[in-house]
Amino acid sequence: MDNTDMKQIQWFPGHMAKTRRLITANLKLVDAVVEIVDARTPLSSRNPEMDRLTAGKPRLVLLNKSDLADDRAAQMWINYFRNSGAEALAVDCKSGKGLKNVLPTVRTKVLAELMEKRERSGMSGAPVRLMIVGIPNVGKSSLINKLAGGKRAKVEDRPGVTRTKQWVKLDGNVELLDMPGVLWPKFEDQEAAIRLAFTGAISDDILDIETLAMKLLKYLAEEYPQSLRERYKIEFDGSESGIELLERVGRKRGMMISGGEINTERAAITVIDEFRSGKLGRITLEMPQKKEK
Repeated sequence: MDNTDMKQIQWFPGHMAKTRRLITANLKLVDAVVEIVDARTPLSSRNPEMDRLTAGKPRLVLLNKSDLADDRAAQMWINYFRNSGAEALAVDCKSGKGLKNVLPTVRTKVLAELMEKRERSGMSGAPVRLMIVGIPNVGKSSLINKLAGGKRAKVEDRPGVTRTKQWVKLDGNVELLDMPGVLWPKFEDQEAAIRLAFTGAISDDILDIETLAMKLLKYLAEEYPQSLRERYKIEFDGSESGIELLERVGRKRGMMISGGEINTERAAITVIDEFRSGKLGRITLEMPQKKEK
């Protein structure tokens, strides 16, 4: 993905530095870590420091928004994380799909050894404590609300709104420690930053929406051409530039302004919104083998 015409994306508000310290300080209070990632960008939506910050704790990775991701790719990512030593599940925190498997998986797989030890020592009634981590806007609050059966955590559709840690008690003697969203100090991998921008994990205010849409259209033309053709009824052979694809979308949708020009900003907003809402189909923005090269 060419990013030469995108400005360097850096985002590290002070409250995120605080979150790193909170994770380290509170790790001893929990039995395992549940890490939420976006199923469309499973590596780009992970904090690179999380392995170090949570070292020594069993982990469950939840691929959230799996209803928007490519099914085949999601299974590949589940295998990837399992091969890396963490259990993994595909879920959708908004609809609740797959969430019934979370706590049973924690007890029977992630914490199987601890559960057996407690059973042998007569401590089977001890609470299971889980730390919930993830970058902003990835679905932590939605997960907690679904598991708790109600509105226990504030949900806002914008990056970085959980500011402080909070404990949430669930039925079945489970306690969740919700940590504020945390991102890395700077984006060493600008392609990862652009993928996060596609999904809305980074505020649209700091990016050029037309450039973003052009990059997304180029990716879709290469990896999901049929989705692009079916949604916008446009034709292309893969040699087109991002601006050419964007103009074709705008023209097909009748997004014209005075003088016969195409309103590319309006077309860009449409493309990004329709990708994020799933109207372009189930799309994954990165694959395991491509990231491991």
